[in-house]
Amino acid sequence: MRRWTSISVACRASTSGSRDSVRSGTRWRSLTASPCRSTSRLPPARCCTSCAPSTPRCRGSWRSADHPRTGSGGDLPRKSETTTCVIAGGGPAGIMLGLLLARAGVEVTVLEKHADFLRDFRGDTVHASTIRLLDELGLGEGFRQLPQSKLGNFRFPTSNGDTVLVGDFDTLKPPYNYIAMVPQWDLLNFLVAAAELEPTFTLRMNTEATGLLFGDGNDDGGRVAGVSYLTRDAASGEPVGTGQLRALLTVACDGRDSVLRQKAGLFPREFAVPFDTWWFRVSRNKEEQEQIATLVPRFSGDEVLLALTRKDYYQIAYIARKGLDATLRAEGVESFRRRIGRLRPDLADRLGEIASMDDLHMLDVKLNRLGTWHKPGLLLIGDAAHAMSPAGGVGINLAIQDAVAAAARIARPLLDGSLSEAHLASVQKRRWFPTVVLQSGQRLLQKAIFEPAITGKRAGAPRSALFVASHVPLLRRVPARMIAFGPRPEHAPDFARRQPDRAG
Repeated sequence: MRRWTSISVACRASTSGSRDSVRSGTRWRSLTASPCRSTSRLPPARCCTSCAPSTPRCRGSWRSADHPRTGSGGDLPRKSETTTCVIAGGGPAGIMLGLLLARAGVEVTVLEKHADFLRDFRGDTVHASTIRLLDELGLGEGFRQLPQSKLGNFRFPTSNGDTVLVGDFDTLKPPYNYIAMVPQWDLLNFLVAAAELEPTFTLRMNTEATGLLFGDGNDDGGRVAGVSYLTRDAASGEPVGTGQLRALLTVACDGRDSVLRQKAGLFPREFAVPFDTWWFRVSRNKEEQEQIATLVPRFSGDEVLLALTRKDYYQIAYIARKGLDATLRAEGVESFRRRIGRLRPDLADRLGEIASMDDLHMLDVKLNRLGTWHKPGLLLIGDAAHAMSPAGGVGINLAIQDAVAAAARIARPLLDGSLSEAHLASVQKRRWFPTVVLQSGQRLLQKAIFEPAITGKRAGAPRSALFVASHVPLLRRVPARMIAFGPRPEHAPDFARRQPDRAG
């Protein structure tokens, strides 16, 4: 049974979790962890690090002994390297899958094209399904020490100025009766710190997967056998080299604009989305910070506003018809401030914090789904397999659930060299139903609420829906449960479970 004594968790210098505080510095907290409570850690596949990649039991498990476990990718890469599983994309799905496979003893390399995880306005909603998973992994207490705020119930405004409770999180059992708003860079750094305790985990920053390798050496067919990649200098961002990383399995976690998906000749089915989202932030007053926030969308004319809470600021989504970006930017920042002031008069005293239109991040909202998530030697999960709209904030959590389901089904075949496309198909089979259900729910919200709102036909939810929600309390549990856990929530596989960590 494997033991460790500490886990280094990146905790930001400021509890605000703001981008500026992250850039200013990092303080490290040492957390002691207890021994693994499961003895089902899967056996290692290789007999020694010197085995050739073609050795039957060690196939794909060998790696170059002089290649560092971690690195910036800034050095000129070797022309050819080998691992068991290469994951393209260091987002929530990629890092979680890397952590789980490494805990099984699988040699896994995650390639992340950026130098760090600092991207504003990414999915920061961590739902109950993910919080419970972190508890099962023995990481729950460390996670709760990260800078975060809590989001409580969901309400919709009525025509008379009142609100109706439509998602009652109080009906869920503690401690999984809320949504945690956690900066995604903090979550990813936290997961990486846990993964780097595993000797078979490698994270390579500044390294972008740019293409697929095939078993027969051609780029037009055959079994996928790894990736080609580009490395960039950490300081300048300039390309400094290229290389190849061969693997028994390649997992595309490179997002909704997946390069590997395109290289594999896989194209998702697109569902029409009539709106885009413009993200920005304004400060949150001290008295507001002491409240557990309730999510209430605001409607006016053909515009919608949704404010998500952070510790000391609001992350705000301005929702309007698709294709409006050029018009908004041509009108200028003063006009945009007036738009926001109409929707949220209570924020008028701080709208000057929107200094220019450069402070807005436009999200081209997409909703799509691949018909097939795999090819021989290739698996796609997360946004690469199914892009979600922002409705419900379910994207990050659905991607993490994909990673858990994948790890449970591919870890042992990766270790013993028996991986087949049937194993990859079983991942899609497991996650297809929840994906379709959640996307159908988003399309329903789009048709019933967002489309009428942005076309000026109706502001808010249908009166019939609000009437039912206000008179049938039992129905308020359904949206809360669906958002918190989703259909068919996943649990950590036994080989990845650890006893809860303890602060030290």
